[in-house]
Amino acid sequence: MGQCSVGLFVLRFGRNAGCFEINNMLVARHRYWVTVAIATALAATAAVAQHGRQTFAPHERNNSDAPAPIMWSTPELPRAVVDIESAEERYLRVEIVVRHLEQPWSMAFLPDGAMLITERAGRVRLVRNGRLDAKPVAGVPRVHTGGPRGLQGMMDIVLHPHFGQNRWVYLAYHKPTSDGGGATTLMRATWDGSSLVDGRDIFESGAVDTEASRIAFDRRGMLYLSISAPGSPQVRRAQDPNDYAGKVVRLRDDGTIPSDNPFVGRSGYKPGIYTMGHRNGHGLAANPETGEIWETEQGPSGGDELNVLRSGRNYGWPLVSFGRDYWGAKISAQPSRSGIEDPAVVWLPSIGITGMTFYSGTRFPHWHHNLFVAGLREGGIPRTGQIQRIVFNEAWEELRREPMLMEFGQRIRDVREGPDGLLYVLTAEDDGALLRIEPR
Repeated sequence: MGQCSVGLFVLRFGRNAGCFEINNMLVARHRYWVTVAIATALAATAAVAQHGRQTFAPHERNNSDAPAPIMWSTPELPRAVVDIESAEERYLRVEIVVRHLEQPWSMAFLPDGAMLITERAGRVRLVRNGRLDAKPVAGVPRVHTGGPRGLQGMMDIVLHPHFGQNRWVYLAYHKPTSDGGGATTLMRATWDGSSLVDGRDIFESGAVDTEASRIAFDRRGMLYLSISAPGSPQVRRAQDPNDYAGKVVRLRDDGTIPSDNPFVGRSGYKPGIYTMGHRNGHGLAANPETGEIWETEQGPSGGDELNVLRSGRNYGWPLVSFGRDYWGAKISAQPSRSGIEDPAVVWLPSIGITGMTFYSGTRFPHWHHNLFVAGLREGGIPRTGQIQRIVFNEAWEELRREPMLMEFGQRIRDVREGPDGLLYVLTAEDDGALLRIEPR
């Protein structure tokens, strides 16, 4: 139902649906519009029936890991601007800015209004004046794609806080290893206006069989890099202090390790570790009011987390979790334990949480002090990808949540506030897209 505004009348035909706006008081007098709407819905049904793409979660690729997946292909995105409504910013519209991105993962906004977008397949793409450059950006490193669960590749892209002076761009990616794997690596390069030049790896974790990786800077200019933990049977690497898997590391902007990191000089500990016990850190962002680094983390079946990162703390995976494994058993008898940091927010069921952004702009005044997170799907059900708006009180305690964009039926990888104060969204599809949310 990608072309319908929130709360519109629904016509269902078998397993697919179409919808149209209808005023109950006008039905009897304007049957013509009903006929038109039915024809439109049937056309939409036919288009969806012809669309056969579906992106599976990694655990669905192997029936020994989880029950068989639900087969339900991803619908086409609408061709026109779509009007939607939200609880506190009532009148909105969604525009598809560019299409035909292959599993886009992250985005960065250049000062001249252009955007850089990473694709997991190992590319960086340039969007300028609302158009996708046909040629990928030159100067990216060689990237290992695939991995044990098919999720390795090009990950995050972030500009240096003083990009206007140094033109530095940071990429998190999986670097090919001599044994055919990929290790989470941080590269820094210079943007020359059309390509990346003088690129070099400034931090190599050596952590193989990892997946998601994000980058964020704090107010002091320190860089944070999330490195996911492997799946079974290596999940306990998140608790190994001599392994960067399942950790968040803290670095200077040149990739060197600060002397005040919590485990520097401690025997048996990697010196770059800032926090440990993470499963799959899919989002990192600095809270613009407190300066703290916040992290989104995917749980298994349930138990997605929003964490506030504190130096030297352990966040529990896989010792404790609010989630269950994919066959239904609890990960831990209790979700909390002494000496383990509890999440600030938990999702039950999981939404497959991914990217995040704090809203601090002026275009949506009722969203100030809100956090937006992206999600691939809810409760393991296809076509339930979304962003969620989380409202906090002045102490940054959760008050309420609002799901948005679920009517598009797309998996959502990232959400960012642009320099124009609008929200930009990446869909996590093989034929992915960049969306923009704006007031109307």
